[in-house]
Amino acid sequence: METSVELAGLASVAAARLIDLLATDGWAAVKSSVLSLWRSAHPERVEEELTDARGELIQAQRTGDGQELQGLLVAEWQARIIRLMATRPDAVDELRSLLGGELRAAETPEQQITGSMTLEAHVSGGDAFLAGRDMTVTRGGQA
Repeated sequence: METSVELAGLASVAAARLIDLLATDGWAAVKSSVLSLWRSAHPERVEEELTDARGELIQAQRTGDGQELQGLLVAEWQARIIRLMATRPDAVDELRSLLGGELRAAETPEQQITGSMTLEAHVSGGDAFLAGRDMTVTRGGQA
């Protein structure tokens, strides 16, 4: 049995990947698989909401406002995925399968599954460096 932290992590990765794909040509290839997750919970409503979100995101990207909207959509769909997993525990395995298969197959080689992370540091009298991935710190002009 997964912990709530593990499920939240899975939902975070799934939501980020879902929204990443939403505004790409790859969306058509995975749409039906994504909608199948909600087959017992109003899939027609979810399809309409994803279609609306796709339109909004594409428009926002055209005007240069895509980043902020993308973050909001990821948070919204992360919450939806968490609720889905709470009401349909079998959806966890389906979601993992989807992330490992079709959602990954729709990626271009340079794309990666991403998620959100919050880092916090409290420093007194020194420096703090936080990174979610690679980091290079240069001091005094030398690497």
